[in-house]
This record gives sequence, C-alpha cells and structure tokens, in this order.
Amino acid sequence: MCGILGVVATTPVNQLLYDGLMVLQHRGQDAAGIATAEGNTFHLHKGPGLVRDVFRTRNMRALPGNWGIGHVRYPTAGSAFAFAEAQPFYVNSPFGIVLAHNGNLTNADQLKEEMFRLDRRHINTNSDSEVLLNVFAHELQAAAHGYELDVQSIFQAVAGVHRRCRGAYAVVVLIAGYGLLAFRDPYGIRPLIYGANETPEGTEYLVASESVALDTLGFQVIRDVEPGEAIFVDLNHQLHTSQCAQSPTYSPCIFEYVYLARPDSVIDGVSVYEARLRMGELLAEKVRGAIPVENIDVVIPIPDSSRPAAMQLAQVLGIPFREGFVKNRYVGRTFIMPGQSMRRKSVRQKLNTCGQEFKGKRVLLVDDSIVRGTTSHEIVEMARAAGALKVYFASAAPPVRFPNVYGIDMPTRGELIATGRTADGIAREIGADALVYQNLEALKRSVQSLNPDLTVFDASCFDGCYITGDVDESYLQAIEAQRNRKPASNNDNDDDDGDDQTSQQLVLDLPLHLGQD
Repeated sequence: MCGILGVVATTPVNQLLYDGLMVLQHRGQDAAGIATAEGNTFHLHKGPGLVRDVFRTRNMRALPGNWGIGHVRYPTAGSAFAFAEAQPFYVNSPFGIVLAHNGNLTNADQLKEEMFRLDRRHINTNSDSEVLLNVFAHELQAAAHGYELDVQSIFQAVAGVHRRCRGAYAVVVLIAGYGLLAFRDPYGIRPLIYGANETPEGTEYLVASESVALDTLGFQVIRDVEPGEAIFVDLNHQLHTSQCAQSPTYSPCIFEYVYLARPDSVIDGVSVYEARLRMGELLAEKVRGAIPVENIDVVIPIPDSSRPAAMQLAQVLGIPFREGFVKNRYVGRTFIMPGQSMRRKSVRQKLNTCGQEFKGKRVLLVDDSIVRGTTSHEIVEMARAAGALKVYFASAAPPVRFPNVYGIDMPTRGELIATGRTADGIAREIGADALVYQNLEALKRSVQSLNPDLTVFDASCFDGCYITGDVDESYLQAIEAQRNRKPASNNDNDDDDGDDQTSQQLVLDLPLHLGQD
C-alpha cells in the first residue's frame, strides 16, 4: 500500500504536501517524495525513510510552486525496496509528466514488454508505477492534437490506460503546462477522495488516499473519486470530471477497513472507525457461540487498530474492557529483524504487559487480523507469562489464506499461518486455548451496513477471488517464485499495526529542474 496526494493551491504547496504526507505516513514508511510545478518547471525531491527524515529545510526551499503531488511508499507484491523506485516518477515526453501511484498492476510484465517492443519506451526500474507512467504517457501522446492538449484528450488517455492496465491503481499526475490529473482503476480497489478550499484568491483542490488528509489540511470533502473516473484541474483552477471506463464496478479493498486506513478516515462513504465497531459487534456473536461468556474475565486489544472492535465486542458481551499492552512507538517493525529469535525479541521490546490485567484472569485477546502468526504466538506467551489463567484469541478478520496482489505486500501462501490449517490448528500454533475468526460475510456486512451501495468487495486475501479476473494459480506461483529469489522485503506484513514507524537516514537528493529539458 502507499499514500498519495495532489494539491492545486493559490500559495506554495510544499508545506501542504509535507503535512499531508505526515498524516498518510501509516500508508508507507519506506520512502517519500514530493514534486511541485512552477510554471513549466518541475521540482522533485524523494528518498528512502520517513517523511520527517527525507525532507529537511533545504529540501523544502527547493520545492517552489502552487501545484504538487506527494507519495509515501511501501513495496508491493513482494518487491524489495530500491532507491530508484521511490516516487513520484518523471518522464519528459510528451509535455513532461510526474506521476505517483498507489496499487499494483497485475499485468506489469506484459506491459513492460509492450512498452519496449511496440511503444519504444524504456522502463528503467522494476516498479509497476513506472510502467503505468509510460503507458499513460504513450496514450497521452496518441490522444494529443499535435503539440496541444485539451481536457477531452487527457480523459481519452486515461481511457486508454484503463483498456491496457489490469490491477489496482489510484493515481495523481502533474502535466507540465496543463494541470493536475487524478484517476482510479475501474474497480475502485484502492481509495481516492478529493475536496476543495475556498480562498479570496480562488478555489484550491486536494486529492488524497484518505479523507483524514483533507480534514487536517482544512479542505472540505467533495466526494470519493468513482471507479474508472478521472478528475482534472486546469491552470485556471477549473475542475473537470469524466467517467473513463466502459464498465466500472465499485469493489473496494475490504482490508482497508480492517487494517490499512486510519480510523478517522471515511472511505467510499464508510467511516473506518464505525466499520471496526460493527466488526466488533458481529465478532461478539461469533465469540458467544464458541466460548462460554462466563469463562472470559476481560477483553484486551492488541494495539492499535483492533481497539474499536475490541471495545464494541466487550460491550456487547458485557465483559470488562482493559488495556493490557503498552506499546513502545520508537521500536522498528518486527519484520525487519533477521531470524525468528530477533523477531520475538523485537515484539517484547515493542509491547509490554500491564501485569495486573492478566494475573489470575481468563483473557480474550482481540487483534485486527492474523497473518504469519509469529507476533500472535509471542503475545499469547506474554499474556501467560503475566499470569493469565486462560488465553483466548479473536480475530476481527477471517483467516488470511491468499496473497494480496493489488498493492499490499503480504507473504506467500506458504508463509501464511492459515494456509492448510483449521482454526483449532492455528490456535495450537499460536498457543491459545481457543481461537475465533470473523466470518467473511459478517466482515462484508459490517462495512456494507454503513453504505448499502457497496455490494462487491475485493476480499481476495481471504477467499482467493481476484476481482480483476486475470489472477490464477500460475500467476500466484510466479510471484511466489519471484519473492523467493529476492532478499526479504522490509515490509513483509506481519501482525503489526499500520501506524508503526521505522527510520532510515540515507536520503537520495534529486533536486531536478525538469521543465527546462
């Protein structure tokens, strides 16, 4: 997953973009980048690490202009991070284009071959985002009227992207001398929303991965970008919209509501916080049928994203809710540690128990999901070491049995603890006295109840049904083989929360002045 921003303002946007990326930091902690436009000149700075590490005062001063886009990055589909893959990406033909992308193209290899063989375009990295940029650039060149662009030509180019690209993509683009473009794939898998801010100098626009960026930057939400839709803001700050896909279908990623998004965001008309409360309500009924309620003394969340579900579950069952784990936010994510022993040590450094909440009690631990199970096993051991008599475990999501190929870096099937195991078998693996999983239909209902217009979801990591229709067993085997050949990614998604942060100090400084080419 990644976080993207696009801003059209009446004053310099560098600070707006920086502040917006800080708000979206939970969506990507490996790299960050900002590109701004000043006339026909682009200014770009990007590098590995957190936003606060990538951008210093000198870098911000080198990003003038009232237009800009920003990006925070996690690797996707098992890719290891390379400095050259930090976004935004730039291409100088036609017109000069800078692009940032959240998602993953499932036909990137095919497109890369087409780019070289047919379109005569060179792809310099392994990033599917660079592929997408070049597909868009090629389609834009084909749609342009000689050396001039109009709004319909831009939307025609987006339609060409939809015809050629498969997978998930939410995109922001700067076109030198023309304006800001944003568009979303025909399934709406990855989120994208936009809003406006009225000023004496004119209307400002902001498009972002999550509504929380609009809220904190003082923009009023207009609406979500629809699946297949494109919006374009021209140099006169006029907003244009167009549906560019032939048969769009609303199919948002349900894992956004479980784990990825901030609880204070609203995605596709659904409050993430309220959805997690509903998950807790429905999970409570599942727990009631599996574990005698009188056998549970206390409900304890595993910080942080499981907290709303755990609170609501406790309320429905009439069981006390307690904070039993204290989180150290200054420890790196567990999955960067080499070897299982170091991973376990890091979990102990990250979480510590409040002993009085466990000693002599039968506890129900609630987490948002279980992926590998390494962290879950360690947490159960910590609860027992703190004196718990019984340790039950509940997951607000169903078993994760399949990799996500639409922009979330998940382990291969062989690394997922739910592969080939029943709930009882998984309980034994993590050391719990009992394990209760949410039903997939209940999970979908918890989101759909807040927006009945959402009838289809991407839930592929739970059910193996890939909605784009181009992912089969051979595709999964290919990405697993690719992952096994590469060094372990810094973001092999374990059972950690999306707001953890890890710092890398090395910064790749690219103060480019690209519009002069």
